[in-house]
Amino acid sequence: MKKNREITASAVFAHWLEELNSAPQVLVGLSGGLDSSVLLCLVCEVIDAEKISAVHIDHGLSPNADHWQQQSAEFCQSLGVRLHSESVSVIESGDGLESAARDARYQVFEKLIVKQGILLLGHHADDQVETVLFRLLRGSGPKGLAGIPLTRPLGRGKLLRPLLAWTKAALEAWALEKQLSWVEDESNQQDQFDRNYLRNRVVPVLAERWPDYAQGISRTARHSSEADQLAESVARADLASLKIKSVRAGWSLSLPEFNQLEPLRQKNLLRYWPSFYGLSGLSQSFVEETLGSLVSARKDSEPKVVRGNIQLCRYRDRLYLLQRSERPKTYDDACLFWTAGEALMLPDGSRLSAEKVLGAGLRVDDVSKLTLRFRQGGERCQPVGRDRSNSLKKLLQEYALEPWWRERIPLVYIEEQLVAVGDLWVCHGWQCDANEQGLKITWQANSL
Repeated sequence: MKKNREITASAVFAHWLEELNSAPQVLVGLSGGLDSSVLLCLVCEVIDAEKISAVHIDHGLSPNADHWQQQSAEFCQSLGVRLHSESVSVIESGDGLESAARDARYQVFEKLIVKQGILLLGHHADDQVETVLFRLLRGSGPKGLAGIPLTRPLGRGKLLRPLLAWTKAALEAWALEKQLSWVEDESNQQDQFDRNYLRNRVVPVLAERWPDYAQGISRTARHSSEADQLAESVARADLASLKIKSVRAGWSLSLPEFNQLEPLRQKNLLRYWPSFYGLSGLSQSFVEETLGSLVSARKDSEPKVVRGNIQLCRYRDRLYLLQRSERPKTYDDACLFWTAGEALMLPDGSRLSAEKVLGAGLRVDDVSKLTLRFRQGGERCQPVGRDRSNSLKKLLQEYALEPWWRERIPLVYIEEQLVAVGDLWVCHGWQCDANEQGLKITWQANSL
């Protein structure tokens, strides 16, 4: 951390200047406060202001929001920078109001950023201190204690925090020298928010005893980041040995091979596994529950562990990582007409599509007669290649369709005759001959 070193645009953007100039879009998050105002001024010194777009977001949480927006508009006008202002609705979740506001804000950023675009945010060294302390008190591991990353992917582009090495005091000194004006968020003085409490009550006490506290905490963040990268690398290497498969709505791995790993590496792999596919990593409690109630469960059981949009479950010696959806699932007596000419969205959000192929697939003389239904119980069928019919329940078990899909698999009918079961099989008597054109069915589900 560059303690008390003078801020200059060339120093702040020393490693990013070429990338900023070549980027198709440069966005700057602008609240109207000190850090974002300084950041916008600095970036205008190194690239053409016409290339920059400031983004101001009204969270609807302050009675002074109109003043902040006006301040941001006037500031952008003085710099010759375009301003995009947007209001969002903040719906508090179990993680608190601050987290909900952040989520709403980043949704706007992800919507606006273009491919290879860059978003600049004004987080500084004091923000890093608060973040590391906050996560330390929550019992975070290396990934959490690594603090705020300098850069990371965001939507189709990239997020960059070029002020992360400078303190708020350094930013304020620069702003006063440049005679900038900025707004102060009155909520920063409200100690009921955890970060405010740390900023207003805890950090000043630390500073009295350890004046160099910020440098020490920043070093901890760097060491934690390195430890996190090493742990992630080990998890990737372990995962590669576990016979990974892509499955409907997610991925699966081999439990026998997983059980050969030592417990510490099992925990490490589970913690990082979802993040390899762009999902949130698993918390320590989620990992412990997975190991305790899922991995070690009886071989014939079908346990599951659910958190938010992730579900972990096991079936036939494989551990599944699946994405969940909150879409309501209604199948009772559902009967859908399907012409097979275009993909059909099913009630659970999965898709059924078909392509014409020669010498394979379902023989259909009149696609207008195709209908889709779902299991009601008692269905029977004879898959092609079998010498007799059997109950659909037993066939789905024999074909090893995972239990969570068995009530949801689309059944293809012609009039009252079951002719195909999803994309698993075609029923006897309905397969194409070698010189006939048939329909190859694909059933795709991206989430449970």
